Amino acid sequence: MNIVRILLVDDNDVDVEAVQRAFARSRIANPLIVAQDGLDALDILRGTNGRTQIERPFLILLDLSMPRMNGVEFLDALRADPALRDTIVFVLTTSSSDEDKVASYNHNVAGYIVKSEVGEGFIRLISLLDHFWRVVEFPPPAERS
Repeated sequence: MNIVRILLVDDNDVDVEAVQRAFARSRIANPLIVAQDGLDALDILRGTNGRTQIERPFLILLDLSMPRMNGVEFLDALRADPALRDTIVFVLTTSSSDEDKVASYNHNVAGYIVKSEVGEGFIRLISLLDHFWRVVEFPPPAERS
């Protein structure tokens, strides 16, 4: 079985630490790679600008509110890239805006999670994601055209 890597795209250090703590408490050893914004995430996904390319299989936990390239702009770029368009993305954000939810689901995200609504259940959320990536079959790498 391949190890699923997790790309956390979030510029908030407190939220990043919360995810890291939840992984540790849940004894999830999957590699967690952190990108500060959408541009940084694309560099990691593509192996550009001196970043090491993330190996498949992977999934993305994406915040929407970030500098330089926000989450929806990132989803635009991701879905436009033939080698990345099938990437599994969960939005994990502070925004409960219907507009952001619609924009995210229009980009075929696997789920939309509002951080404040998870609250104390954050460990359960991470556990749910852990079960998800253990049982779901990931798509094979796409060929670059």
